[in-house]
Formats: sequence, C-alpha cells, structure tokens
Amino acid sequence: MVESTPRARGGEKTREVIVETALRLFRERGYEATTMRAIAAEAGVSVGNAYYYFSSKEQLVQAYYDRAQCEHEAACRDLLAAERKFAARLSGVLRAWVRVSDPYHDFAVKFFKHASEPSNPLSPFSGESTPAREAAIALYRQVVEGSDARIDAELREELPELLWLASMGMILYWVHDTSPGCQRTYRLIEVMVPLIDRLVGLSHLPGLRGVTKDFLTAMRELRA
Repeated sequence: MVESTPRARGGEKTREVIVETALRLFRERGYEATTMRAIAAEAGVSVGNAYYYFSSKEQLVQAYYDRAQCEHEAACRDLLAAERKFAARLSGVLRAWVRVSDPYHDFAVKFFKHASEPSNPLSPFSGESTPAREAAIALYRQVVEGSDARIDAELREELPELLWLASMGMILYWVHDTSPGCQRTYRLIEVMVPLIDRLVGLSHLPGLRGVTKDFLTAMRELRA
C-alpha cells in the first residue's frame, strides 16, 4: 500500500481549495463570467498553479461531478447494505441524492443552461462526462442487483441505465424546485418510485414479457 506523502496531501488540499473556490464563484458570478484567473486569485494560488491542476473550467465542473458522485455513493452505502426491497432501495438512493446535493442547489440553478446543451462537454450525456455517468449507472446497478425483486432478465440488464435516466428527470425537476427544503422533489420521489416498482414487478409476467421486449428493442434502437 502506497502511503501519501505530505507533498501529495498538500496537492490534494490545493486541488480541493480550487474546486471549492470555483463553485462559489460560479454561484456568485455565473459560469461564463468566472475566469480561471479569478478562480486562482480567490483561491490564493498562481494562475499557472490553477492550470496545473485543471486545464479548463470544464475540468473543474467534471471534478465537481466526480466529488458529488462519491458523496452520493457514501450516503447510500448503509441503505444498500441493509435493505432488500427494490422500492425502498430506489427511494433511498434518490432521496440521498437530493440530500447531498442541497449545498449545490444554487450553483445548479445558474449552471443548468450549460449542462442542458447537447453539444456542451458538461452535459451529463457528453463523452467528457462518461466517468461520472458510468459511476452513477453503476450505483443504480447496485439498487437492482441487491434487491429481491423478480425482474425480467432482459430488463434487469437494462434497468440500471433506465433508472439513471429517470433520475435525470428528477434532477431537472429539482433544479427548478423552489419549495422549502426541495419538498416537492421529495414528493416527486414518493410518487414516481411506486410506479416504477409496479412496472418492474409486472415485467416478469408472461402476458407482459412481449411488451417489455418491444420497449427494450425500441430503446436500444434509439440509443444506437
């Protein structure tokens, strides 16, 4: 096992300071108006040092994606280790996302227009966002594989990505949620999870397997 050196720990601390500073300035000034020079000045590092850790503002946001995903995984760990019911696992993971994302809500509101552009590298569907996207889908794979739900075999394979897509819809709602403590988003989770659970539970029934297969075929065609 390789032990971290004081220099490595110092570098990680500098990296975190730069990310925190960037997120604050993005909230206060907006993404477009915030320059790498301004981030460096506020973080107390040279411009060259800031570029040493992050070659662009886009990389700073990708670092935020990665950190947010790690926080989400940590918040779900105990739930996924103890709970076996599919609905409870899914609800818990979605609620945990809202909870750990609360400090970044103001940032997300101002930043959303950039992430929503299909050609923007900050889009959750972009090539640049692949690591964060795959990590998120892997978390929903844990939701599926650790549950005791009876699920059609083909659907089981595709379900993690479908759940991630459903979470994207929840996140869009959350971005626009102005209710205290994002209570409307929590209510959305209460409504959507039982519906998903019901549809997933019906997928293994003989009369609905054909419908499930047709749906998955269409999804794969559109994804290709």
